[in-house]
Amino acid sequence: MEQVILTAKAGRRLGLDAQACFSGALLWPFFYPWPQRTPGLVEEGFAELGRRWRPILDACDEQGIDLCFELHPGEDLHDGVTFERFLDAVGGHPRANILYDPSHMVLQHLDYLAFIDHYHPRIRMFHVKDAEFRMKREIRCLWRLSKLGRQARPLPPRWGDGQIDFKAVFSKLAQYDFSGWAVLEWECALKDAQVGAAEGARFIRDHIIPVTAHAFDDFAGGSASMNDIRSDLGLAKT
Repeated sequence: MEQVILTAKAGRRLGLDAQACFSGALLWPFFYPWPQRTPGLVEEGFAELGRRWRPILDACDEQGIDLCFELHPGEDLHDGVTFERFLDAVGGHPRANILYDPSHMVLQHLDYLAFIDHYHPRIRMFHVKDAEFRMKREIRCLWRLSKLGRQARPLPPRWGDGQIDFKAVFSKLAQYDFSGWAVLEWECALKDAQVGAAEGARFIRDHIIPVTAHAFDDFAGGSASMNDIRSDLGLAKT
């Protein structure tokens, strides 16, 4: 707890307003619903997360720092439902926010675009990382093989490398006025990282949308009185 709070203090001194984190994994060992979970186990797990994170969130609030949980398989906060349960546990704390990484959503078969529509008020950070999920003949666990051998794996954010529609992702983030950084995260097991860094920088640059300050047809607009409006509708003047 002390280290996370110190990170928030350091972030404030650097002029930052958000930092990334993981929730921890009290409940992840019980992810699969067999054998049956002890009644109340899930509820107590989220209550404990709330008790641990609430003082950290309060300290981040004092520093003006948003704490952004990366929703990630292996962590208790890994999708929208678990994030909402956590929000309930911390009383909807305004500093409890999301690091959006669509690659983790592809690997969990989540709708990563609809996620932005629903959770955009809480999205404060953004990892640009692609992913693929390929059906295979043999059954494999997501994470126990090397990255090259997995049926689900992260890939470089470049046209055609993976399954994420980044044009749609950047468009939606622009639509909702996302003001944070688009951060390249590198986890590819195949391509050289230096090559990927150069490609990724160009990729992000080419996808960022400078948002227009006015509608394209503003030139045709103008003010109108209520009588003008009613006349346009074919109604009597007021």
